[in-house]
Amino acid sequence: MTTPTSRPTGRVPGWVKALAALAVVLAVLFAGLRLSVIPGLKDVFGTETHDRSGPALLKSIRDISRFEAASGTFQVVVDLEKDTRLLPDAIRGTRTLYVGAGTVDAYVDLGEVGEDDVTVNGDRTSATLRLPRAALGTPALDPERSYAVSKQRGLLDRLGDLFADNPNSEQAVQKLAVRHIAEAAEDSGLTARAESNTTGMLQGLLRSLGFKEVRVSYGE
Repeated sequence: MTTPTSRPTGRVPGWVKALAALAVVLAVLFAGLRLSVIPGLKDVFGTETHDRSGPALLKSIRDISRFEAASGTFQVVVDLEKDTRLLPDAIRGTRTLYVGAGTVDAYVDLGEVGEDDVTVNGDRTSATLRLPRAALGTPALDPERSYAVSKQRGLLDRLGDLFADNPNSEQAVQKLAVRHIAEAAEDSGLTARAESNTTGMLQGLLRSLGFKEVRVSYGE
């Protein structure tokens, strides 16, 4: 007697269906989809930011006698490339395109004005002041408007980043941006503007005190 051969019924076991359904649910959740139809699951995997910084410590206090008379805003595009000899850029090398934006202040240090630099006539109607030349402050990068446009790294550099943190990866381009901004400020006529504004400020102040003639000059 021939025993009839059993044929597959085509039915999938229930545990397989349950496992597949669970995998789908986990995939959806971990993909970051927002299930807004279910209250409370909208931000299950949302990121949270915690500021665990310590308190700021006062290191020093100093008096400032500078009159900040003018301020310039600058922007520079830094293209910094570092190559390695005998190796192509695809293997070892970096290139960073960085937009640096910052400000430079021009000031006159009134603390350097001595008694011999101020001359007043007898009836206090005329005054002559000799001030130091205006100088430029250190450029200050604006983190809100400074950013890296692109970063290209060779294979070895990418592998190195996987095993070592590099918090100063943008420090080189930031320093270069500060240097270029400082050079631009020197050629911008910002110090001349500061001296003109300082002259206007002092003339207005002294004339309000009764002086009719106020002469201001600048020297070393």
